Amino acid sequence: MRLMSLAKRMEPGAASQDAPCGAGRPIDLVHLSKYTLGNRSLENELLGLFRNQADVYIARLDEAADDTEWKNAAHSLKGSARGLGAWTLADLAEEAEATALAARAGIMARIREATAAVNAFIDSFMEA
Repeated sequence: MRLMSLAKRMEPGAASQDAPCGAGRPIDLVHLSKYTLGNRSLENELLGLFRNQADVYIARLDEAADDTEWKNAAHSLKGSARGLGAWTLADLAEEAEATALAARAGIMARIREATAAVNAFIDSFMEA
């Protein structure tokens, strides 16, 4: 099951602004728990899928050859991040989606930083 397709089933109107991360965490665990109906095994599966795909999302953004590829890559990252409750990363991906390919340098550093924070959080969460 792909994380992106799961993210598409997110409740309508569950915008990132409406669901801030608790305690400054890169992932809103309350959202994730609601999304998975409290199934810890599913939470771990989704977190692992995102963790494994994170480099793919970044590579797709880096390798985008035109605005369509750029917007599609940003859209995929946005959906996956929203599915997890990684609101900051989702907001950055949404910003990237609305940004032209030519202006990618300005947002890529912030996306990399947010992705690294999400990945580090996933790593520590999975160890617990």
